[in-house]
Amino acid sequence: MTHPIGLAALAQQVATDLERLAHGGPAWTRPQSDAEGHVHDVIIVGGGQSGLGAAFGLMRERVSDILVLDENPAGYEGPWDTYARMMTLRTPKHLTAIDLGIPSLTFRAFWEAQHGAQGWEALDKIPRRDWMAYLRWYRAVLNLPVRNEARVTLIEPLGGRFRVHLADDAPLLARKVVLATGIQGGGHWHVPPMVRDRLAPTLYAHTSAAIDYAALAGKRIALLGAGASAFDNAHAALSAGVAEAHVFVRRPALPRVNPIRHMERSGIVGRFAALDDDAKYRMMVSFFDRSQPPTNDTFDRASALPGFHLHLGTPWLDVAESGEGVAVTTPRGTETFDFLVLSTGLVTDPALRPELALVADGIARWSDRYRPADPASAHPLIDAHPYLGPNFQFLPREPTHAAALHGLFAFNYSGLVSLGLSASALSGLRHALPRLVAGVADQLFVDDRDAMMAAYLDYDEPEFLGSWPRMAASA
Repeated sequence: MTHPIGLAALAQQVATDLERLAHGGPAWTRPQSDAEGHVHDVIIVGGGQSGLGAAFGLMRERVSDILVLDENPAGYEGPWDTYARMMTLRTPKHLTAIDLGIPSLTFRAFWEAQHGAQGWEALDKIPRRDWMAYLRWYRAVLNLPVRNEARVTLIEPLGGRFRVHLADDAPLLARKVVLATGIQGGGHWHVPPMVRDRLAPTLYAHTSAAIDYAALAGKRIALLGAGASAFDNAHAALSAGVAEAHVFVRRPALPRVNPIRHMERSGIVGRFAALDDDAKYRMMVSFFDRSQPPTNDTFDRASALPGFHLHLGTPWLDVAESGEGVAVTTPRGTETFDFLVLSTGLVTDPALRPELALVADGIARWSDRYRPADPASAHPLIDAHPYLGPNFQFLPREPTHAAALHGLFAFNYSGLVSLGLSASALSGLRHALPRLVAGVADQLFVDDRDAMMAAYLDYDEPEFLGSWPRMAASA
């Protein structure tokens, strides 16, 4: 039987492993300054798992003049301890992500340090809050440069660099900007116009919001959507005392097949970028149309609770405020609820991101670069995605837009169509991070090509100190 070694011992193991890999060393990038102040090599917007992994990946390549910005308080980056309500991650526990091939940095090592090898064998899926604890530990043990409560409001291109505007602080300068802004970072959470335009904001919320279910104790709520978050929220609501949680699904049956599981084991996640545009488009049409089912444990937890109701084949036709709450009309009639919860996903489009207001019009979309042979198979949600380069870089709609976009990378869910399950899917990060890091580092290097070449051609530091004939040793 193996015994837990503890996190202090694991941190020492990480330090030893990094030393053996010669981690760190002198930076090779060329420092820049400006009348406004220091120019960072890279600013990463977002301090969740993608941003932390990107920061470590760049440091592994000796790009160390970096800064990670996150709008949330320290330790609350990403969804895990904020709006996420699942009990466990949906990803298989054995998949690696942000460790970059270093065993002591894996979640498995983190878990076994506390619970032993037997504890790992007994674990089914990774508990959500333990994943957040791992991210906090990862940030601390690697001493990553993160500034919290720093909300980016605008990215201003300056020609070869960017001015990054903050909500409550002076702007920062950077040669490269990486948007590691998660699943919603390429657009926004979708609220159907039928709800948004007709109801007061106090009567509904998207599942991405902070919902006080305890304040709804004894009430009836309606949830729209077949995704896992609908069942996570139904479970959370009923556990907090909500009397009834009604989940409405447009489809006549819940989806049963999860295409991501096939993508993970077939090589598609890692090799998707190598496909031609036609193959990418066809696969993404299928991905969007299939949807993911809820996990079995999520469904079982929610459906086992008193007060849970599932309405299949029951789309919402209309919603309206009433004296008792919200009247929801479906093909089966009208029911009144106290509150609505929307598990309606997201829409991706750079035009929806306020920080991209100065450059969004110049960003190439899939509709600019590819048209399916059969116009009837065009998919508007896919067409609005940015058409990214192989290293997650934004590409210009027209050549005149290129200078403003050079150095701007979309390492978030908006890369789905161009690069597959990569930047925001946990199962894709181990493939995506090296691709991103190579692209950023290569750009930094090539941008300084003339100075790099001049320094190389001028290099004349002697290394060999021998002479011939050999001087006789002194007596």
